[in-house]
Amino acid sequence: MLNEFWQIDWFPIRLTLQVATLATLISLFIGIFIGYLLARKNIPGRNLVDSLISLPLVLPPTVLGYYLLILLGTRSPIGKLWESIFGSPLVFTWSGALVAATIHSLPLMIKSARVAIEEVPLEIENAARTLGASSSKVFFYITVPLAKRGLLAATMLTFARSLGDFGATIMVAGNIPGRTQTVAIAIYDAVQAGRDNQAFILVVVISLLAFLLLYIVNLLGLAKKSNF
Repeated sequence: MLNEFWQIDWFPIRLTLQVATLATLISLFIGIFIGYLLARKNIPGRNLVDSLISLPLVLPPTVLGYYLLILLGTRSPIGKLWESIFGSPLVFTWSGALVAATIHSLPLMIKSARVAIEEVPLEIENAARTLGASSSKVFFYITVPLAKRGLLAATMLTFARSLGDFGATIMVAGNIPGRTQTVAIAIYDAVQAGRDNQAFILVVVISLLAFLLLYIVNLLGLAKKSNF
């Protein structure tokens, strides 16, 4: 077992961390923006928008992956535009894995950001506006700082969710060792091939990382409660 630990191909771990990090950063900026709109703005069809955003959370990952494959494939307008700009298709590349992980985890970030922002008292924001603060200043200097613990916890959960995506990723990015094989796909591939020790090592590594993230989220939750 120890020898296999040093001989194992760590590319799936590196790719997974890379994809999860980028997907989390993208989800963070988009999620806070949309979460703020849903929490503070009376936009038309807000319930419909919220339902559409929540859809990836309830759809089977392979169904989500199929939609993305149709949307991003070489015959789609988006796929053709991507290939004309970058000279290669979007699907069956690590960029496709990034898109799949982002779409898979973004709804969690949006809904968590919305809850965190809704917990910020409106009275404080309104008081800042009466003192002459613009909407952007209220957002960056009042809303986000007061919601930071909830937003940070949401970021951790989004990262953890990005780590474990399988169905959508394998549909969009495929299973190409050394190119698009994330850790979830590598574990499945190792089990199918009878490489049980390799699968066990990857499972332990990713489980420890996920546990650490959840532990940090719980600490943030306790710290948040202690402030009230």
